[in-house]
Amino acid sequence: MRRPRGETRWAYVFLLPWLIGLVVFQAGPMVASLVLSFTDYDLIDSPRFAGLGNYAKMAQDPKVARAVGNTVLYTLSHVPLAIVLALALALVLNRVTGRAAGVFRTIFYLPSMTPYVAVGVLFLFLLNGQAGMVNQFLGLFGVQGPQWTTDPDWVLPGIVLMSLWNLGSTTIILFAALRNVPKELTEAAMIDGAGPWQRLRAVTLPMISSALFFVVIINTITSLQMFDQVYTMFFGNQIAQQSSGDAALFYVVYLFQQGFQFLHMGYASALAWLLFAVIAVITLVQVRVGRRLVYYEAEEHAG
Repeated sequence: MRRPRGETRWAYVFLLPWLIGLVVFQAGPMVASLVLSFTDYDLIDSPRFAGLGNYAKMAQDPKVARAVGNTVLYTLSHVPLAIVLALALALVLNRVTGRAAGVFRTIFYLPSMTPYVAVGVLFLFLLNGQAGMVNQFLGLFGVQGPQWTTDPDWVLPGIVLMSLWNLGSTTIILFAALRNVPKELTEAAMIDGAGPWQRLRAVTLPMISSALFFVVIINTITSLQMFDQVYTMFFGNQIAQQSSGDAALFYVVYLFQQGFQFLHMGYASALAWLLFAVIAVITLVQVRVGRRLVYYEAEEHAG
C-alpha cells in the first residue's frame, strides 16, 4: 500500500478542522436527533423509548396539517414569483453598462445582507394595516389596503410579499448566467427576425436553464424552511400571535415551538426528520426532471 505524499498529508491536515466540525456540529447532532425521534424526551428526564409513537402522533396532529399546508402554499407562491422577478431584474441589470452596472448590482444585492430578524421587524411596520407604508402606497391609487398582519386571509400573502425583499442572491446568480450567453446566438436570432420575446424563449432561457434549475432548488429548500422572519413578525409577542391565529404557523415554527417552548424534544426531532425526508424527495424529483429540461453546453459539445 502506497503511503500518501507530503502534499496529500498536508491536505488532510488542513481538512481536519472542517472534518471535526462536520462530525461534531452536523453529522453527530443529526444522528442524535434521529435517535431522539424514537423517544419521549423533555430535556429534563432521561429519554424513554417510544418507538414510532412520535411519527404516529404527527399523522393525527391538526397543527402539523395546518403548518404543512401553510408552508406548501407559501412555497408554491414564493418560488415562481421570486424566480420571475429575479429574472426580470437580472435582464435589466444585463442591459446596464459602464460604471453604473457595478452600482446597480450592489444596490440589488444589499437587501440580501439584511438580517432576517431585522427584515421581520421592518415588515411588521410596513404591513401595518393602519399606518403601514404599503397600505399608504395603495391608498394613493384609491385602494383600501387589507390588514396584512391580523386578517388570517391576508397573512400568507403578506409573508409572500415580505419574502420578495430577499431577491438579491437569486438576481446575481441569474445575472451571471446571462453574461455567459453567447452574443453570436442572440445576434443570429435577430438576423433571422426573432423578436425580444422569441429570443428570450428560444435562446436566453435554454442557455441559462442550468442556473434557473439551481435557483429553483435553492429557493424551494429555503421556502420549506421558512422561520426567522415569520417568527419575528407573528410569534414574538402574544398580541400578534393571537390576532393571526394559525395563519402564520409554518412547519419550522411549529417544530421550534414543540422543541424549545413545550420541551417535546423527541417529537420535534421526528418533525425535523420528516422535513428532511420531504426536502430530499422533492430535490430528487427536481433533479430527475431537470435532467430532461436543463441544457448543459459542455455536455452538448462533448456529445
